[in-house]
Amino acid sequence: MPHLLMLAPAPVIRLPDGRLRLDVKYVEGMRAHCALWEGPVSAVVWEGASAVPFGAEYAPDELGFALTVLPAGAALPALGADLIAVPADMAQALVLAWGPVPVVFVVEYTIGTRLRIVALDRGRGMARKGWSALWNLAVERRRRAAFRRAAGVQCNGYPAFDAYAGLNPRTLLYLDGRMRRTMMASAQDMAARAAHQGPLRLVHSGRLEPMKGAQDLVPVARALVAAGVEFTLDVFGTGALEAEVRAGADALGGRLRLHAPVDFETALVPWMRRHADLFLSCHRQADPSCSYLESLGCGVPVLGYANEMWGRMATETGGGWAVPLGDRRALSDRIIRLAGNRAELVRAATAGLSFAQAHDFESEFAARMAHFAACLPPQRTVV
Repeated sequence: MPHLLMLAPAPVIRLPDGRLRLDVKYVEGMRAHCALWEGPVSAVVWEGASAVPFGAEYAPDELGFALTVLPAGAALPALGADLIAVPADMAQALVLAWGPVPVVFVVEYTIGTRLRIVALDRGRGMARKGWSALWNLAVERRRRAAFRRAAGVQCNGYPAFDAYAGLNPRTLLYLDGRMRRTMMASAQDMAARAAHQGPLRLVHSGRLEPMKGAQDLVPVARALVAAGVEFTLDVFGTGALEAEVRAGADALGGRLRLHAPVDFETALVPWMRRHADLFLSCHRQADPSCSYLESLGCGVPVLGYANEMWGRMATETGGGWAVPLGDRRALSDRIIRLAGNRAELVRAATAGLSFAQAHDFESEFAARMAHFAACLPPQRTVV
């Protein structure tokens, strides 16, 4: 049976007792690969992370897949495999496209998004930003050449698919998310949300970083206070801007509540299904944030900036609204209108949930695994 090898930049920390601290989403994803692949699945990750914010501790033998942990910067050893899956972010692995084993690259960031991340990095001066931009442009040329040589390419989100589909005839569009069918909002959840008449319940979750737009949360909340809107804004996450958001929350009289990250399936999803009316997204970059699809699956419409991902997704789903990029006033103005028109929220919630149900985790993941199988050499194709 064909052996699938998966490389990843997933953070890992070796613990003194031999256990590993790993990102929970990474481990769950690998277990899903094992369940749907007709053959052995193994993985390689590299040390070097100082922390794993959304992680848990695992004994190697309880992972459910063979995991090789290499020192930071170590070269990939000779590992037997019939197909290799590689994130396109791993510039050092692009050379594998010219190797003897078929490679499928998985990509979500376009060059435009990469350059925007550089521009938003508050920790770099102009000289370092300029050098980083030039490096990214050079790697992009290598990346595009590797995509042409690859056995296949998987694009997470509309922007990546639009940018790279023409380079390889085996290119798959998928929408990444963790919402399984059983996790989606129920009819009772939707009815309770439609009947809610209290303050508008806003929610935001994710990393509190400049590239995720966390710097816009407090200014939008202040604008709502100035307009006399009755609302709450619950923020789940941590990151470089946590202190800034917390300081802003202290001056908002309890309307903005900052929570530590919580378990996605057992805590965040049930909370959003029962206690949220609108997801406030401030993403300025065009990354295919899974928050969009996951929020829609909770029955919660999304209001965000019209970046290349959410701008297109808002139109495709009918599950929310997109306003001009970086326009905080447009965000607050739309919330003010929605606070006075709950029927519009209900319509968007219903449409968004329907779209999410058609793109649940099981369906999207099965399509990806079928694509991997189609990229095997003919004599190794999974039947």
